[in-house]
Amino acid sequence: MNSTRATDPSDTTPPVKLAEAGDLVAAAQLLVDFNREYDDPAPEPTWLAGHLSALIAGGDTSVLLVGEPAVGVAVLRFRTSTWSTAAEAYLAEFYVVPQLRGRGIGSAFLSVILDHARQRGATYIDLTTTDADHAARRVYEKHGFDCHEGRGQGPLSLYYELDLD
Repeated sequence: MNSTRATDPSDTTPPVKLAEAGDLVAAAQLLVDFNREYDDPAPEPTWLAGHLSALIAGGDTSVLLVGEPAVGVAVLRFRTSTWSTAAEAYLAEFYVVPQLRGRGIGSAFLSVILDHARQRGATYIDLTTTDADHAARRVYEKHGFDCHEGRGQGPLSLYYELDLD
């Protein structure tokens, strides 16, 4: 996957590409901007670019960028399912710069991300977001994500976390 667009010729969504070594500083800067937007701590972009490179080299991570220059970033982490030999994907990060939100870029970007996960053999994808992030939740739900265990049939699924250091 070098670059791709939606198949609709009237689509003006910026191209999406799988990040390569030369793209990782831009990807890292977008991720740092994302954390800073929400007042979360973030490492220096140069360190993060090196870390992304190591994650990609490990084979279980894909970094995708939308736009030229990049205006959005996604980080996918892959793992083998507990219940089968199929791959699963975790959408660890998904960000579009604030001034371009609400224009369909995030939705089109997510479509390409889902296609990329399928191409890598994933049969399942999960992610986390906050209750307050209504825009992100709308995009995810538009693409069929559900926050109920059992795909809408079960109880509300909750995400827990714990720092171990």
